[in-house]
Amino acid sequence: MRAGYQEQISTQAFMCRDKSSDEELIVVAFRGTEPFDAVAWCTDIDFSWYELPNVGKVHGGFMKALGLQKHKGWPKEIKQQKGRVYAYYAIRERLRSLLRENEKAKFIVTGHSLGGALAVLFPTVLAMHEEEWMLERLEGVYTFGQPRVGDEKLGEFVMGRLKGRYFRFVYNNDMVPRLPYDDSTLLFKHFGTCVYYDVIYKGKIVSEEPNKNYFSLLEVIPKYWNATIELMRGFVIGYARGPAYKEGWTMRLFRLVGLVIPGLPPHCPHDYVNSTRLGPLKISKSD
Repeated sequence: MRAGYQEQISTQAFMCRDKSSDEELIVVAFRGTEPFDAVAWCTDIDFSWYELPNVGKVHGGFMKALGLQKHKGWPKEIKQQKGRVYAYYAIRERLRSLLRENEKAKFIVTGHSLGGALAVLFPTVLAMHEEEWMLERLEGVYTFGQPRVGDEKLGEFVMGRLKGRYFRFVYNNDMVPRLPYDDSTLLFKHFGTCVYYDVIYKGKIVSEEPNKNYFSLLEVIPKYWNATIELMRGFVIGYARGPAYKEGWTMRLFRLVGLVIPGLPPHCPHDYVNSTRLGPLKISKSD
């Protein structure tokens, strides 16, 4: 699908449905940044603000990737053009159709990295368009390695509509959830329930991931120590946990990169899958 500001296909999403019971579950999954996709990387580093009236300020690149219209913003309805499908509108129309087919159906929205950012912004625009009946059918939003998407006011708007149905998963030293900076210059803020997994895949619910802006002198030694543990774990996890968890040489080589830039390998979906499959989760909230 295309974004309103881009001439080429730039946003990918997948929809699937579980029809094994009357209470059907529909999954909307946004794809994250591909390593060699220049358009997606430009989206990620576009830190310009786009202000949504009465909602808050949002990361401009993510808004454009979702389908922001040039000179029009977010009209509730648009006419899709042949060969030019806008992500938000196309997904919303298909989702509407599926939800109307089965009044008991629910849906969840998910994504990793850039996909996680789009996953939380999709119901945000639904709320702006007052699609209340659709939001009532929303079971939850689950993001993995998601960057910050907006300011504090946006967070208040979103949390007022999602009402405890937004969960943000962060693994260890992953640098992406710690970007863009939460400081007095950029003003980006995280919101929602943060489920944090450490280097041994032990999870807990926290108000904010540790070392929230990544570049802290106090965290230098722990980051490199964790990267060393991850490298060693890659050689033994297949024996300890079973062949399904065995890491290939490509992943092991990427772990070596972590000895130089400790925040890169932890961003891979690999560790997020392992965290949710292997990691015990401490439910009590911790600061």
